[in-house]
Amino acid sequence: MPTFRSAFVSLILVLLATSASAQKPGGVLRVYHNDNPPTASLHEEVTIGTLNPFMAVFNNLVIYDQTVKRNADDTIVPDLAESWSWSPDNTKLTFKLRQGVRWHDGKPFTSADVKCTWDTVAGKRDSGWRKNPRKEWYVNLTEITTEGDYGVTFHLGRPQPSFLGFLAAGFSAVYPCHVAGPVMRTKPIGTGPFKLKEFKQKQSISLVRNEDYWKKGRPFLDGIEWAMVANRSTRVLAFSVGEFDLTFSQDVSVRLAADIKARAPQAVCELNQYNIQTQLLVNSLVPPFDDNRIKKAMMLTIDRKAFVDTLSDGADRIGGVMEAPPEGVWGIGPDQLASIPGFGGDVEKNRLEAQGIMRSLGYGPDKPLKVKVLARNLPTYREPAVLLIDQFKKIYIDGELETVESALWYMRLLRKDYNVAMNTGGSALDDPDVMFYEAYSCDSERNYTGYCDRNMQARFDEQSSTVDPVARKRLVQKIDYDLQALGVRPSIMHSRANTCWHPYVRGLALAANSQYNHWRLEDVWLDR
Repeated sequence: MPTFRSAFVSLILVLLATSASAQKPGGVLRVYHNDNPPTASLHEEVTIGTLNPFMAVFNNLVIYDQTVKRNADDTIVPDLAESWSWSPDNTKLTFKLRQGVRWHDGKPFTSADVKCTWDTVAGKRDSGWRKNPRKEWYVNLTEITTEGDYGVTFHLGRPQPSFLGFLAAGFSAVYPCHVAGPVMRTKPIGTGPFKLKEFKQKQSISLVRNEDYWKKGRPFLDGIEWAMVANRSTRVLAFSVGEFDLTFSQDVSVRLAADIKARAPQAVCELNQYNIQTQLLVNSLVPPFDDNRIKKAMMLTIDRKAFVDTLSDGADRIGGVMEAPPEGVWGIGPDQLASIPGFGGDVEKNRLEAQGIMRSLGYGPDKPLKVKVLARNLPTYREPAVLLIDQFKKIYIDGELETVESALWYMRLLRKDYNVAMNTGGSALDDPDVMFYEAYSCDSERNYTGYCDRNMQARFDEQSSTVDPVARKRLVQKIDYDLQALGVRPSIMHSRANTCWHPYVRGLALAANSQYNHWRLEDVWLDR
């Protein structure tokens, strides 16, 4: 007679088998894209516009579990690495790699590919990349060594608790050593579940199933078709009437989600905070914006509540550098920031102080400071820029909106070819090392404002090497507060928006604290 335990185990096995059999192979997922990706090269780009369609072409060494709805250290799982281990002093991270994995062109994957990839990211090898935005993540990486074809070790200068998370990020794809960087921009070769069939700039991206994928039974889909649709109303309407199965990541505002539900009541729209914040960028390297008094006046005129209420019907959150709580692990909220100009207090009183500052500098109603406000030509950039210009008028700053296409946006910021900009910038991880080193360290490509303080950078290093998470959080939150008080790149709000899909799209799990790490799509299937 079977025991209760054996009967229970048998039931679980039956349920699992039933669930697995319900996953139907085949079909093509239709997704709209809201922009034109600059290139297909994950390591050269920083935009979700590239990552959203092309993450499915690649694999990482490790990855955030694509079925768990939060990115955290304990959700990191093996990918091209079968296992990993740290040395006793936490300065050597060794991976055992999978055997039998092949690139889409048939060549074998080995440890040499891992070394080539991160030697390039660390700036020690020239692969023909034009940009290297995540170089600052790896300032603590001293060397990469290989042991045969299937062993690789990352050597660090000091302990760094966040390091494994870097490798799990969606942007941290392993590249083939035998393919030149320029080729990866248009015809990327990966080991991932899908292969690139065609990339037509400003039109479409076609991915097809990798029949030789090393993970047996995956992917379920035969392919993914991306169509670029520039007008937001057009693409949302097209999704509502069934022309698309899935929207672009976080493209649907609270209001637009209500419109979708009115037309397609069965549609699933998930509101997430996705580690994107709107920031004021002021180029402190050019006059008169090198005068901190002008920057303080700008900070004082900002009415963050007006931004949140106008743009998201109150859904967005106010916070600092790090992702705002409760979704953010490290961030500080409006109560902790209230003593900083523009974060709290009486808005009209703040603006009177700002007007006084501007008058002392020779500006006034009859002599405003004229400035162009640069924004990427997307609604999520343009709309807050228009609000900023309106709030600038209150303190004798006459702003004119200047928009640029995505292909030029990051180059303009990298070259510091602007005076004032409204940036909707994201981070692949809710991690202090990513945010601090990438945006505020002296030599980072993504330090768009020219800020450089070696003492502050020493504080970055201190928190980075602090193993105790409670002690580290205290250091991080003090740094966050101080950066906001300095007005280096003031955070206006942390965005929350929807991704929507029709109910027959199954197996998709979005992370509540980042939009950048859950687009492998190998577990997605169509129930129709």
